[in-house]
Amino acid sequence: MTLADARREAERLRAEIRRHDRLYYVEAAPEITDQQYDRLLKTLQRLEADFPSLVTPDSPTQRVAGEPLKTFPVVRHRVPMLSMDNTYSHEELEAFDARVRKFLGGREAVSYVVELKFDGVSVSLTYEQGRLARGATRGDGEQGDEITANLKTLRAIPLMLDLPARQTPAVMEVRGEVYMPRPAFEQLNRARARAGEPLFVNPRNAAAGSLKLLDARLVAERGLAIFCYGVAAAEGRVFATHTETLTFLREAGFRVNPHATTCGSMDEVIRACDSWERRRASLGYDVDGLVVKVDALAQQRRLGMTAKSPRFMIAYKFPAERVTTKLLDIEVQVGRTGALTPVAHLEPVFVAGTTVSRASLHNEDEIARRDVRIGDWVIIEKAGEIIPQVVEAVTAKRTGHERRFTMPTTCPACGGPVTRDPEVVAVRCESVACPAQLTERLLHFAQRAAMDIEGLGDVMADQLVTARLVKDVGDLYRLAKPDLLTLERMGDLSAENLLRGIASSTRRPLDRLIFALGIRHIGAAVAEVLARRFGSLERLRAATVADLETIDQVGPVIAEAAVRYFAQPSTRALLEKLRAAGVAPAPVARSDAPQTLSGLTVVVTGTLSRYSRAEAQQAIRAHGGTVGSSVTPRTSCVVAGTEPGSKARKAQRLGIRILDESAFVALLKGARP
Repeated sequence: MTLADARREAERLRAEIRRHDRLYYVEAAPEITDQQYDRLLKTLQRLEADFPSLVTPDSPTQRVAGEPLKTFPVVRHRVPMLSMDNTYSHEELEAFDARVRKFLGGREAVSYVVELKFDGVSVSLTYEQGRLARGATRGDGEQGDEITANLKTLRAIPLMLDLPARQTPAVMEVRGEVYMPRPAFEQLNRARARAGEPLFVNPRNAAAGSLKLLDARLVAERGLAIFCYGVAAAEGRVFATHTETLTFLREAGFRVNPHATTCGSMDEVIRACDSWERRRASLGYDVDGLVVKVDALAQQRRLGMTAKSPRFMIAYKFPAERVTTKLLDIEVQVGRTGALTPVAHLEPVFVAGTTVSRASLHNEDEIARRDVRIGDWVIIEKAGEIIPQVVEAVTAKRTGHERRFTMPTTCPACGGPVTRDPEVVAVRCESVACPAQLTERLLHFAQRAAMDIEGLGDVMADQLVTARLVKDVGDLYRLAKPDLLTLERMGDLSAENLLRGIASSTRRPLDRLIFALGIRHIGAAVAEVLARRFGSLERLRAATVADLETIDQVGPVIAEAAVRYFAQPSTRALLEKLRAAGVAPAPVARSDAPQTLSGLTVVVTGTLSRYSRAEAQQAIRAHGGTVGSSVTPRTSCVVAGTEPGSKARKAQRLGIRILDESAFVALLKGARP
């Protein structure tokens, strides 16, 4: 085959594969089997291997990158990706309609488009001369992470627009929402459970976590999908309405949700909202509301924006679904930190897409405040569409046989004494030998930020506890290969890997051991402060409340928790086990980084694009700064990412400077706040 013949064949194959991608992923109308599709793709791969000069960036063979990235570059959006105002009632929708009409002069006809509000991750897709040039996350709205390699793995995203050349904008920016369908989410969590990895809480978290992966090959396995819903910019194209924009996106090869509805009045909008509130469970993906937009783009431009959000659209959030069922019993569970939590056992009932038989009751004070009794009929809802909780008792249905609940005075798991924490209205068992806490204590001890024991995940921790091979974290260092080989699906190699991981943890730095012990109120940052101050576990054990309170970052609550922890006989027995096993923590290493943050207390809040929360805090400590857990008058500055929450608001009230991520990087390099 000549090069010219090969070029013609490659172009034919690419066009054929793109057509089948659109039929399968966009139009849900496949014409060929998966095997036939794979044969087409493999034929193209062989052809490009024989003629490497024919490989193009938009070839279907280039959807999955070969090597993992080291980091995601930060890119600026051509048009800011603003957030929307939320509304929760018909009255608020009518108020929005009144504001729109008043702003437009009160006499114009206004029609709206109602679209599903997908519970996923917003992204921006930039096309140049019809080819996908860049894909990015929303980030802070002004700039986000470039994740082109990850987005190319979604076959519903066209690598080349399906438009004639004369209709193709020179540059176009498309907006969409990446989400994880429920079947893909369930399959992913099943696989993670088998591998002993933490489960994702919901499909949105799973989609967000998948897009943050640096290896596109892993992203391709996650089953992500996308709906595109808007055009932020399109050079050379003018649209009259949002409805026309959606039609254009479909014609160009994008996957557009079929459920957009045009409404001529707010009454029609409200009927559409009510209809979807009843029907949303029938979808194969999660939605948390509807988006209501003014349809005419000329009116949108006149309405404009506020500082934070567009005036021409609003999100209608669904109220939490509530159902009534019977409270059969209240069980008290003990968590990793020793907190005793009452959990309701319910007659199974279907709510917000799943069958619920257990629900949170929070604490004893909440049960008393709501006057919930065993045997009551109760109303439950899913908080944030995720966590079932009891809202109230239906007192009108009481028969007189219902029983009041009281918290136990001893730990239901180990029989040890419990203490009441008045600050958080909690009752706790603080014994390090409590079996109910053991699995979570093992996982906390083994996590990467603590002792970093490779091979000790959820499944392994459960097996060790169930088989009674460990009674506290100190027993990890007594495990032998014959012990491990008695466990289910445990082979020689897995056993050796776990024992090697345990052995390698004996010389972790002191701060990581202090954090790993799981002392109440002592996180990684405070553990490092204590390690630097005392230098050894023995000196820390001997410290009094007064000694600890002299340390910046350590207040009376932390000081008392530490002294109480080290005073327990079970703690003394545990520490002796660790010492006998050869656990000898190394001194905290001094950082070679310039101490540009010396004397500064820095609080990190929100989501950063270049750092995880732990990485940002580690950078602060490495440069000589102190990581603050809360904003106080002594805080030097606050580093705020997206969705910063109450800490940023408190910093504003106190007049403390708030830094964006770029300013934070400059601060690390020596700029002053």
